[in-house]
Amino acid sequence: MKKRKIPLRKDIVTGEMFPKRELVRVVKNKENEVSLDPTGKKPGRGAYIGLDVKIAKKAKDERTFDKTFKIKVADEFYDELIAYVDHQQARKELFKDE
Repeated sequence: MKKRKIPLRKDIVTGEMFPKRELVRVVKNKENEVSLDPTGKKPGRGAYIGLDVKIAKKAKDERTFDKTFKIKVADEFYDELIAYVDHQQARKELFKDE
């Protein structure tokens, strides 16, 4: 059976390439609203961040999405991002692929 190609995306905080499944997409739409995109299908400008709490906290400290999307992003969004990444990281450890 032919092996599938795994799509890679760049984490905007660390600059490293990761498989798309190990990242979460953040989207800025035409109304300049920034939101999480767990499905990866929302319309708008997307940026990826790794599913690691340390990376999410670093993004908040450095205001990474403010720079990437060239708008002021609320602290509440960064807190929501950290909580989401923490939840996904816990799920990943719970349901490890055997």
